[in-house]
Amino acid sequence: MSTPTLVACPTCAAPVEWGPQSPSRPFCSERCKLIDLGAWASEEHAIPGNELEDDLFSEDMPPRQH
Repeated sequence: MSTPTLVACPTCAAPVEWGPQSPSRPFCSERCKLIDLGAWASEEHAIPGNELEDDLFSEDMPPRQH
């Protein structure tokens, strides 16, 4: 039998066994999954975009309110 693959939870770094027995993988729990989702929703995490492309379409949308 092979050794299970372990990954670190992206939120708390706890070891998580990669397999069907870990339904929240790569997170260790539903709580860590929701913490990460909240970080994306509050824009703490973001994927960088192309500044030139963003400028081309920025006139089509109203300015962001923060």
